[in-house]
Amino acid sequence: MRFQVRQRVFSLGDSFTIRDQDDNDYFQVVGRVLSLGNKLSLQDMNGTELYFIEQKLLKLFAEYSILEHGQAVATCKQRFAFLGSKFDITSKYGNYAVDGRPMNYNYSITKNGRTVATIDKQFFSFSDTYGVEIVDDEDFAFILCLVIVIDQVVHNNNN
Repeated sequence: MRFQVRQRVFSLGDSFTIRDQDDNDYFQVVGRVLSLGNKLSLQDMNGTELYFIEQKLLKLFAEYSILEHGQAVATCKQRFAFLGSKFDITSKYGNYAVDGRPMNYNYSITKNGRTVATIDKQFFSFSDTYGVEIVDDEDFAFILCLVIVIDQVVHNNNN
């Protein structure tokens, strides 16, 4: 399944909509405006929270927790990379790795050596827009949480 994550450049609180391959609204992300660190809620289009993303503060490299119904289900840690971006994710769904390609904003998410998602930044847009291709046997909402974490880390480091 292919999704389009489009985060508006000028939005208050990091709120945006994720669309599916047919350009239908599929998920919404609602960010907290006044909070220490990034705190984002991934919701279905009825406003039901599926996952909550929370930045851990005072870390040498970026670290995020992903919660489901108030319980931690994953930890995402940025690793040192000379060029590009790398993340390790430990979760109840298995262990994932994210590898970013230097300078071209493309990423792949692997699970046990198998690519489960690819992410490519779309240029010439008035927003931060990513195309995300996810294999059908993965939890789309969870994988999109990983994409949001990547965007938060890369976006924050560029500002």
